[in-house]
Amino acid sequence: MTDTRQARTDASSRATLGKAADENFPVAPFFLPRAWRDDLMAVYGFARLVDDIGDGDLAPGGADARHLGLAPEAAEDRLAFLDAFEADLHRVFDGTPRHPLLRGLRPTVLRCGLTPEPFLGLIAANRQDQLVGRYETYDDLLAYCALSANPVGRLVLAITGTDTPERIRRSDEICTALQIVEHLQDVAEDLGNDRIYLPAEDLKRFHVTESDLARPTAGASVRALIAFEADRARALLHAGTPLVGSVHGRLRLLLAGFTAGGLAALDAITDAGFDVLTGPPKATKPSLMRQVGAVLLRARREG
Repeated sequence: MTDTRQARTDASSRATLGKAADENFPVAPFFLPRAWRDDLMAVYGFARLVDDIGDGDLAPGGADARHLGLAPEAAEDRLAFLDAFEADLHRVFDGTPRHPLLRGLRPTVLRCGLTPEPFLGLIAANRQDQLVGRYETYDDLLAYCALSANPVGRLVLAITGTDTPERIRRSDEICTALQIVEHLQDVAEDLGNDRIYLPAEDLKRFHVTESDLARPTAGASVRALIAFEADRARALLHAGTPLVGSVHGRLRLLLAGFTAGGLAALDAITDAGFDVLTGPPKATKPSLMRQVGAVLLRARREG
């Protein structure tokens, strides 16, 4: 590989990792031990890259595809891209992966004793995105979140050595809620990709059609639907809050940040009058800080 090509590859990986700043929650904040930060960023790089593949956000002839041995025409097929990425993931556990982000993940996997299952779940969720664009029931959506979001929380607990069955259950509630919040923020963008993550049974209940979701601003029925789904997400975040109180020190602050990020985003959705069609409502830093304090207080009371 030439130096120029290596530079492009490194730039591509840095760009993927740089997206951490745009998330609703802090991915690897400064107050954590350096080893945790490195491990969390390695996992984030994997999760962000697989999402970018599934969303078609990577250039077919770019460095990511080349490292997986994909010709540009093959890389245009998202399922083929995901298959190649999954094959490289297996090399993390039994060989030497090709992609630099996966090579960076291997030390974390070995150090923390991580298993393939959570990573495979994230790939399966993005593979499902290529095949399923609508969800009939809330339970169907929860099953999708079990693949697309819950593995991330389980990996955080595994990295920090705090994974117990009860903590995993609470983590799943928080991660599912964070996924739902992201869906609410991105209704218009998802529809543009022919995906709707609002359960069809709820659209019928609130008399919302797909054409209503395609309008530049939300009408009363859409706002009522979004408010209903936001209440569900908020309830899940509150149900998961005991997880925060079950751990100590800097990990408690990290998990409070995750939970508060979702609550602050819900505050932004509420402040927008539940009109998510004009653009994704984003949490402000003051709102995030207020919610961190509220989560820590609630966790202390419930702990």
